Amino acid sequence: MPLPLVEIQGLNSLAFAMLLFLLAAGFSLIFGVGRILNLAHGTFYMLGAYVGFTVAQKTGNFWLALAIAPLAGGALGWIVERTLLRRLHGRELEQVLVTVGLAFIMADLIRNIWGADIRSSPPPAALSGLVPIFGLQYPAYQLFVICVGAGVFVAMQLALRTSWGARVRAVASDPQIAASLGVPTGAVTSATFSIAVALAAFGGAIGGPIIALAPGLDITMMLLALIVVVVGGLGSVAGALLGAVIVAFVDGFGRLEFPELATFLMFALLVVVLSLRPQGLLGKRG
Repeated sequence: MPLPLVEIQGLNSLAFAMLLFLLAAGFSLIFGVGRILNLAHGTFYMLGAYVGFTVAQKTGNFWLALAIAPLAGGALGWIVERTLLRRLHGRELEQVLVTVGLAFIMADLIRNIWGADIRSSPPPAALSGLVPIFGLQYPAYQLFVICVGAGVFVAMQLALRTSWGARVRAVASDPQIAASLGVPTGAVTSATFSIAVALAAFGGAIGGPIIALAPGLDITMMLLALIVVVVGGLGSVAGALLGAVIVAFVDGFGRLEFPELATFLMFALLVVVLSLRPQGLLGKRG
């Protein structure tokens, strides 16, 4: 493989990894704090993508779309947690059934509102050009996505070191003891779920110019998010980043070098990690 092609594919894979991280970090955070298996997470990503596409198309302001999509997703996530999932904490089977049903309902609503046509959201004019990197001309928007993903990771790590982050960690470790110490576990779980869904919607909005919008995107992204959290370790933000990078590179270079084996390579990675380290690369036992 020529070196320039390796560099370009590596950057493409890194940009895709940041989208997977935005999706998987929220999914992992929800489970770590509320023990909620939200299998509608990929649908929230797709909803954020369509909302961002519509806002950008109607207003001509891509940055406004990046602001509105996570706000709408976070508000919807708060409503879902308060109305559907609040009484199901710790009951994984019921959570799976409810969130899968919610995913089907949301996917049908999205299809009815936006149709089944394949849509693509153009990047903002300021990021539509090419920039020199590694002696190559590479799209500025993909580099922007890489920087945003890295920035979100740093922000999440810093947030988890604040007083709010201490409450989140306490609820994740032992909600009963946290409640006995005066931590409002219900409010923490609701806020965490809302933030996680907002992250997924933000990932969908920012990923619109990279990944085409079409029915079925939610299933694809949910499957990739599950692989990411299994590889990186459920409940770990750093594990979500590591898993996203590994999965994106295996997927990107697998499709480039062995297109007929790309899906096999992805699940082979999953089998190897589960065989050697069932809790994930950065997950904790138990």
